Amino acid sequence: MAQITFHSHIDDIEKATAEQLARAAEIIGMIAESYAKQSCPVDTGNLRNSITHATEDEGRTVVIGSAVEYAPYVELGTSRQKPQPYLRPAIENHIPEYQAVLQTILQGG
Repeated sequence: MAQITFHSHIDDIEKATAEQLARAAEIIGMIAESYAKQSCPVDTGNLRNSITHATEDEGRTVVIGSAVEYAPYVELGTSRQKPQPYLRPAIENHIPEYQAVLQTILQGG
């Protein structure tokens, strides 16, 4: 009697998907960082130059921001300064582009 061996490729698929998600997250992070830098108000250039991105949660999350102490005050404003958002628009105004990057990567692009 012939024996049929079934090999599950689920682990291989999960690994490949995780790698694709991490790759897409890195690309999206670079794009979002670029948009944030383009729309960041500039006085000395310190804030703009400090904007960076990182991936977290094994590439499932992208974080963009700045470690400069006054970054939140520029983004959100204060009682004496109007908000000058540069991070939120870098994300919200480009969601279709980020979705397209993710779709392209997951489809093998």
